[in-house]
Amino acid sequence: MSLGPLLTAPPPIPWHAFAAFAALAVGGAQLALPKGTLRHRAMGYVWAALMLVIAISSFWIQQIRVFGRFSPIHLMSILVLVTVPLAVWHARTHRVEKHRRVMIALYVFALIGAGVFTLMPGRIMHAVVFGQ
Repeated sequence: MSLGPLLTAPPPIPWHAFAAFAALAVGGAQLALPKGTLRHRAMGYVWAALMLVIAISSFWIQQIRVFGRFSPIHLMSILVLVTVPLAVWHARTHRVEKHRRVMIALYVFALIGAGVFTLMPGRIMHAVVFGQ
C-alpha cells in the first residue's frame, strides 16, 4: 500500500479521498459512541461537512464519463447533497428514528458502497491499495 498515486493525483482527487477517509473514521465513531450527547452533535456536524465536501468535490472528478462529463456515481453525489441536510434537519426537529436511518444509509451506501467502486482496476485507489 502506497499513498504515492493519491498524493500525485490532480486536485481535487486527494482532497476528496482524504475527506472520505476522515468521514469513514468519524462516521464509524459516531455509530459506536453514545447518541444524543454534545460530542455526538459536534462530530455529526463534522461528518456532515465532510460528506458535503466529498459530494461537491466529486463533480470535478471525471475520469469515468457516461453522461457527458459525468458518471452514475455523480447521481450519488446529488443524493448526498440532498440527504445530508435532510438528515441534519431530522435531528434538529427531533425525528430521531428518521435521522438514524438516513445517516446509517448514507454511511453504508454513499461512503462505503461508493468507496468500493474506487477499488476497481484502473482507479487511483486501486493503485494505492493493491499497487500498480
